[in-house]
Amino acid sequence: MVPFTKFGIHSLGKTKSPGPNARQLAPSLAKKPKGLVGGPHEQNMAAGRREKQETRKLDSSTTEANYWIVWKQRRHGVSVMIRSGFAASLALWSVVHVVVFTEGLPMAAAAGRIDSGDDDASIKHYYYTQHQRTVDAIARRHAAEFSPSPSPSSSLLPSYGADPTGKADSTAAIGKAIAEACAAATGQWLIAGVNNLGGAEVQLDGGLYLIDEPITLPVGSGNIKIHGGSLRASDEFPTDHYLIELSASQNGNSQTTSSGYNYEYVTLRGLMLDANYRGGGITIVDALRTVIDDCYIVHFASEGVSVHSGHETLIRASFIGQHITAGADPGERNFSGTGINLAGNDNIVTDVVIFSASVGVLVSGQANILTGVHCYNKANGFGGTGIYLKLPGLTQTRITNCYLDYTSIVAEDPVQLLISGSFFLGNANVVLKSVNGVAKGVDIVDNMFAGGGSGVDIVTLDGNFTSVDQVNVDRNTAEGMTVRATAAQAAVAGNGTKWTVDFSTVLLFPDRIGHVQYSLQSDTAFFRHALRNVSGNTVVIESDVAMQATVHVDVNQAPANGVIRKKVGILMEAVAEIDWEQLPNSTDSAMNEIGNDVLSLN
Repeated sequence: MVPFTKFGIHSLGKTKSPGPNARQLAPSLAKKPKGLVGGPHEQNMAAGRREKQETRKLDSSTTEANYWIVWKQRRHGVSVMIRSGFAASLALWSVVHVVVFTEGLPMAAAAGRIDSGDDDASIKHYYYTQHQRTVDAIARRHAAEFSPSPSPSSSLLPSYGADPTGKADSTAAIGKAIAEACAAATGQWLIAGVNNLGGAEVQLDGGLYLIDEPITLPVGSGNIKIHGGSLRASDEFPTDHYLIELSASQNGNSQTTSSGYNYEYVTLRGLMLDANYRGGGITIVDALRTVIDDCYIVHFASEGVSVHSGHETLIRASFIGQHITAGADPGERNFSGTGINLAGNDNIVTDVVIFSASVGVLVSGQANILTGVHCYNKANGFGGTGIYLKLPGLTQTRITNCYLDYTSIVAEDPVQLLISGSFFLGNANVVLKSVNGVAKGVDIVDNMFAGGGSGVDIVTLDGNFTSVDQVNVDRNTAEGMTVRATAAQAAVAGNGTKWTVDFSTVLLFPDRIGHVQYSLQSDTAFFRHALRNVSGNTVVIESDVAMQATVHVDVNQAPANGVIRKKVGILMEAVAEIDWEQLPNSTDSAMNEIGNDVLSLN
């Protein structure tokens, strides 16, 4: 018996015993065929014929999903048999069994096709060719079985006459494809007045299409996707429009739905939009749950993406820029336009890069979220802004984990604003701009700032703020910039009756301390001391006798318990009226009055 070794290889890398067909085949091949006569070549020919018979038997017993491919390598005396189960395509091999026969196993030959004069290379080439033909045939059969053809709701633009080379106008062809996709009504509805189109698709099929007019969708379209190609505005494209418009008014249609939302669940994915400096990229008006994903929007004159009214637009994993650049562009000071304009509520911008525009993101709607946004659109020094919050009095915006690259965040009269976990580079900072002098419920915490050492504050005030409440600027770090905060701590040591701690170089708001907590440490005898003044963001503490002591002071401009400066002023006035020289001989009435004032602050 000719010795052989069997290997069972599972698709997950675990050893598996050979299947029944392999067990049937291996013993029959391992036995030396009877009746072999003549020289080695004749024996090899006979063994080859017998092996082909065994293989035919095996082929007739296998199902269509299982195939045996026999390949012989004569030089090393190795026979490899591969069994493959196809699930969805040839690339998915579920089970592979390899049977290796060594030590003198007769070389299989194809009778009548390989003669004794053929060398090893010719025989190897023959079997490799047969093997490849079999694999190709299987691949073609399974590609036909498992590759779905486009459904009636899937529109391929070239079939509608669109020019994928970008030489001729394709506006009409694209419009026809969209109209046909939107006409395939399912009888189902999303929000009132919006058709559920069942996931209809308009595929740009990797083409570059030139358009003279905006691409629009009929009012009431929902659950539809446009994806997979490029659109470019022609030189005749109107400068007051956008390449893609989800808007009833923009396309001259005054029709609206009963719900007030004209579109729902429209997805724009995998698109490159080149506005050719003629208009904007995408505008979305009165739409619900719209998705802009994996898009590259460039060369806009007005806005890359504009969202007005509506609800819950997601803009994610996209690149937006007026000019194609990677920074330090010689024309940066001339950048114009806005990358993203959010004039609606409850929108989310995630993992977006804005690489050129005068304003990166302009927000004038409430309850929006920006996270993972990188703005290097136009440096502060050239008049640019990374994120501009233009909604004074009711901001309700969260900005987290963003990267402001030489561009700042500007917030007008911020009310309920969170800026956290972000990185500011190149003297980029946060600017609170006064319109009516209001700043309430603002948290600017846990950010990193890096500058050029010119003394730029990490947070600055533009104008005077008269109504300040619950503003917390704290736990930020800075390198090459000046830290500003609404809370600070300091200590001062001295010998005398007065200790002064100046917080004016640290505190954000001028002449505003809402809460003071201090402790006085001394090795001398017990003595009386009190907080005397907090004006000008300077804390003054006095004692009734001179001594060597260290004072530790903790101040806050907007304490969480709602202490307001007016009541602090009352306390300071009461303290100032004390006659410290006569204090040891006075009654306790003055101290009781001060104590009551302190209790009233809680």
